[in-house]
Amino acid sequence: MNTKLISWLLLACLCQLQYTYANPTPAVQLAKVYQAQRPVTHYLSSEKFDGVRAIWNGRQLLTRSGQPINAPQWFTSALPDIALDGELWAGYARFEFVSAVVRRHRASEQDWRQVQYLIFDAPYIDGAFEQRYQAYSRLIKTLGQPHIRAVKQHHFATKAELDDFFAQVLARGGEGVMLHERQAIHQSGRSSAILKYKPYFDAEAQVIAHLPGKGKYQGMMGAIRVKTPEGIEFKIGTGFSDAQRREPPEIGSLVTYRYQGVTKFGKPRFARFLRVRQPL
Repeated sequence: MNTKLISWLLLACLCQLQYTYANPTPAVQLAKVYQAQRPVTHYLSSEKFDGVRAIWNGRQLLTRSGQPINAPQWFTSALPDIALDGELWAGYARFEFVSAVVRRHRASEQDWRQVQYLIFDAPYIDGAFEQRYQAYSRLIKTLGQPHIRAVKQHHFATKAELDDFFAQVLARGGEGVMLHERQAIHQSGRSSAILKYKPYFDAEAQVIAHLPGKGKYQGMMGAIRVKTPEGIEFKIGTGFSDAQRREPPEIGSLVTYRYQGVTKFGKPRFARFLRVRQPL
């Protein structure tokens, strides 16, 4: 480990001590949507993994809202005493599985052996994102733990190269791409320094009614009526399995849906059910 990296890590540890005692809830950075704000050369790009956000505060894993994650001791024992930000991930199309593992007070050894901790930032290493990436990537490599790895960041020269990478991610079942501004320092809250690049949008709404099904869905739920935090009401009738139609999301529960833009009245276009939002 070189002298510069050691200096960064020592500074990060000092910042981490101040942070741990002053901030029980992690000061996480949240992404905006990429709409060609700047040329792609200004960013490092990585795959967006559909997992559960997990913040390592130097002592324990926490959810985005600051709730402790009861990971087994072997899972976290190799992690360094500096803050890391990442996703708990168990493979493509397995969000529900990893979400259930995280919510359990004591998940099985077999379940946790299927989970990886994918690191995409180290907030308290000093410097711009590109410098932080180089530092925490080297650090994680020295851990030698197969379930802990840094998400690979790519540098693209053109939008066409980004689009090719984006297509590759979608082809293997991925959700999309994240763009980190190379020269940006870490800042908590919603930030234009980190952007989502996706073929669709997703959001959450509250279930306010079940609408009866027709035809092959006779006797089951046909659609749900939901309300957004802004008060906009609309129906979601696709994306459900037959089992979910027989036992639809409860009235009052939050659901995540996918959509492609909005109408002139502000309603989501082509809204499709993804999952029930589980509290973490």
